[in-house]
Parts: sequence; structure tokens; C-alpha cells
Amino acid sequence: MADAVETREAQWGNRMIELRVRFWTDGLVEGKGHIRPKHAWGAGVVRMSSNKAHGVTPKNPRPFNSMGEMLDVMEQVLTAHGVRLHPHGRTQKLFGAE
Repeated sequence: MADAVETREAQWGNRMIELRVRFWTDGLVEGKGHIRPKHAWGAGVVRMSSNKAHGVTPKNPRPFNSMGEMLDVMEQVLTAHGVRLHPHGRTQKLFGAE
């Protein structure tokens, strides 16, 4: 017999799990406190956003050094917070329905 799946009620706005990606902008121009608008390095940090409904408490952000590395770091952050992704859309066809 299959184990019961835990469910809980969540208000609108708290049903999604959110990752935040932040890109470094320092050192692109000379002068302390100055930025170059709409410009950033292809590196930064990924962090999990807090969500009480899902029981998610953010841990330290994880850095990435290239755009190619960013997806791996996103996966690491999700795993570190115990988040499990389910296949959706075309991916579901590849892995089969659960």
C-alpha cells in the first residue's frame, strides 16, 4: 500500500517555490558606489526565498562563476533545501508519469 502524501493548505502567493538569482555588478566602472545601468557580470549567487507554507527557510546563497554553471548551482540549492522537482510538459514524456 502506498504511503500517504503530506498536503497542506497554502494561501495564494505562497504556493510557488522561488529561487533568486543575483548577478555581480561591482568593478564594471571606476568609482566607489557607481554602476553601469543594465550591465552585470555573468556570475553571482543563487538563493532560496523563504516560504513558510512549504517549510522553506533560506540557507546561505551559493555562488556561480558562469551562466553554464548557474543551472547546476540552482539544482544544488533546491536539493540542499529538500525540494523535489517533478517532470512537467515535454519532460514528463521523457521520464514517464509518476
